[in-house]
Amino acid sequence: MSQTIAVFNQAGGVGKTTLTMNIGYHLAKLNKKVLLLDLDPQASLTIFFGLKSKELSKTVYESLVQETPLPIHSNIHGMDLVPANINLSAAEKTLSDAIMKELRLKNALEDLPDKYDFILIDCPPSLGFLSIMSLIAATHVLVPIQTQYKAIMGTQQLIDTIGRVRKYGNFQIKLAGVVPTMFDSRAKQEQESLKRIQNAFSQTTVWSPISRATDFINASQAHVPFAHYAPKHPSVEILETIAKDLVEAK
Repeated sequence: MSQTIAVFNQAGGVGKTTLTMNIGYHLAKLNKKVLLLDLDPQASLTIFFGLKSKELSKTVYESLVQETPLPIHSNIHGMDLVPANINLSAAEKTLSDAIMKELRLKNALEDLPDKYDFILIDCPPSLGFLSIMSLIAATHVLVPIQTQYKAIMGTQQLIDTIGRVRKYGNFQIKLAGVVPTMFDSRAKQEQESLKRIQNAFSQTTVWSPISRATDFINASQAHVPFAHYAPKHPSVEILETIAKDLVEAK
């Protein structure tokens, strides 16, 4: 069975899309069949892969609203991708009268003709309909948290959100782990924030922090995984470790 991982944090700017793309890439390097699904109307993941979101005639939106098969773009850097565009922002309104609309993504994934080892969902930066839909469809949640005080303040709300989804919508969902992001080891405040993250999630895996680096932005603009752009960067090893740990835990 596929392991479906929602990369989720209701805060924006924490590196969800970057992690989705790069963890997916390293899972593919481990000979796993990987599908990435863009569920953010901003379509950052779609753009990172070099697709022009405004020119796409079929995206995840059509699959959710019309219940058509997911449009899969195959073998981009060894991964498959279900793209998104701005139309996705209208999904909740369009489905307002639909029965059990929160299950649309789960049903679409269950209908996939191919078998994937891992499906990674890039969630939007909010606790809205699309995020809830992702969490209901997921078997696991991977949480990126920026190592800053403001991000830490939302930690309890994030934990509560996952708990409510487990209680009312998806009792099998598990926390895959936490990835501290945009870490500056020279900043004392960020060192303290990292310790708070580790303490708050002491019962689950907290991986080594991903450092802040302009090469992540450059790699995204070049539409390539980070390991292609900066293969000797220390964060590449961390991303490899996360992928290996996810495979071993499967």
